[in-house]
Amino acid sequence: MAQAEEEQKGTSLRTVVAASSAGTTFEWYDFFVFGSLTQVISKTFFSGLTDTAGYIAALALFGAGFAFRPLGALVFGRIGDKAGRKGAFLVTVALMGGATFAIGLLPSYEQAGLIAPALLVLMRILQGFALGGEYGGAAIYVAEHAPSNARGRATSWVQTSAAFGLFGALLVILATRLVVGHHFGPEAFDAWGWRIPFLFSAGLLAISVFMRLKLTESPAFAKMKAEGEMSHAPFSEAFGQWKNLKLVLIALFAIMSAQGAVWYTAFFYVQTFLDKFLKVAPETINWIMMAATAVSAIFYVVFGALSDKIGRKPVMLFGMSLMLVAYFPGFHMLTKAANPALAEAQARTPIVVVADPADCSLQFDPVGKASFVSSCDIAKSVLANAGVSYDNQAGAPGSKAQVKVGSVVVEAQSAAGLAKADAKAVKTKVEGEIKTVLAAAGYPAKADPARINYPGLFGVLFVFVIAATALFGPIAASLVELFPTRIRYTAMSLPYHIGTGWIGGFVPFTAFAIVASVGNIYSGLWYPFVFTLISVIVCLVFLPETNGRSLDQ
Repeated sequence: MAQAEEEQKGTSLRTVVAASSAGTTFEWYDFFVFGSLTQVISKTFFSGLTDTAGYIAALALFGAGFAFRPLGALVFGRIGDKAGRKGAFLVTVALMGGATFAIGLLPSYEQAGLIAPALLVLMRILQGFALGGEYGGAAIYVAEHAPSNARGRATSWVQTSAAFGLFGALLVILATRLVVGHHFGPEAFDAWGWRIPFLFSAGLLAISVFMRLKLTESPAFAKMKAEGEMSHAPFSEAFGQWKNLKLVLIALFAIMSAQGAVWYTAFFYVQTFLDKFLKVAPETINWIMMAATAVSAIFYVVFGALSDKIGRKPVMLFGMSLMLVAYFPGFHMLTKAANPALAEAQARTPIVVVADPADCSLQFDPVGKASFVSSCDIAKSVLANAGVSYDNQAGAPGSKAQVKVGSVVVEAQSAAGLAKADAKAVKTKVEGEIKTVLAAAGYPAKADPARINYPGLFGVLFVFVIAATALFGPIAASLVELFPTRIRYTAMSLPYHIGTGWIGGFVPFTAFAIVASVGNIYSGLWYPFVFTLISVIVCLVFLPETNGRSLDQ
């Protein structure tokens, strides 16, 4: 007991929050640098694939890092519940920083062939594995030091670390683009400058490890250890006993399904949408996302503190409900604000693809093995890469696909059975014809910076920010309070990382793949919409209010 009291006095709450949040910020920086450089990554490591397949593969690889987060949550959760919170998340930050630094040194596809993407996959797996153990440790560590009436505010700084990490990633990328472009030309960043933000993580790693080495163990764990109440089988206790498994399922479906969908739509799929479909310049996307992210840092703390006063559940429910009603109108408004010429062209001259359904494939091939050479596939791939929505209409069996742009019709040729060079020539010819007709109908090749409505664009992002921060701000406190101390690290980390990893991490990848298949640039939003709706219902019916609970219960 004396040891527990000594541990509790050993570290001030301010130091605990600063060290935990700073370390988590650096880990999020490492993870988000990759997500923000998806376009460059696809060109560097997947240059052997087509543009669409390469972009989908890069987005899938971004999601792959998330896919391994639940495994990291289980491994480090068990360590944290048996050996202590501090040691577990000290290892995670070192593993994350090392993997990120290594990405900056990897050879490109042109230099090493398939070895390059294979090594990249391995580094992403290590990143996801490390991050799986990081968040739970940091959130629990802070919550177990904080007083019960300020737990939401204290842990919201851990949530804010995601904003700081994303902001830092965008800032370093933007600064690198500007400096490298100024001194070495606009092509230099894509050639080698993209490596600098990854290599920059070495300095952040050193700072993070130094800060965390100064921490002592959390008082709740020290007390439990002194009393001999630690769990000797966290897995079986957390997932083999219905009273605890029920809490895990409630956490996943009432909170984390929406968290993954809302947060990654607001901060990552927005970037994919602006870049791939609305054709906004990367530098402009960086600036607007940095502004939105900077604003979001304030509101994590605002909503975390609010949850200390009125409860966790109503604040989180407000956030997920707001995003639920904002998904579709919000993204339509993004189009009007960021690329009004595209919105005007779509309203004035809708596009229809008339094709034999048997001639059309599901154009999803991240490994580049399939060959999409039918007239329907060629026509749809051109439109998808142009970021143009279209309606589908069944054509006569055996007929060639037609792209109707208003009253103008372009017949797409088939490249089936042709040699690779001849097939490429056919695709290039069809692409040129379709793009010429699109341009004549007023469809812009890129967003016009002079016509971008920046206040309107930021206004939409601000709504997304409020929804995401209201949901995310109180989550750490709510999850920590939901589970008993004996299994808190293990039980809390798994649903968190299934939600953010398997649901949230795959939002950009899945939504883009849906759009490429369906043809409507807004159709991908159904993926996050469904998961958010599930959480709204489950939260209303099953989630208990945890504000003010003793962590010793």
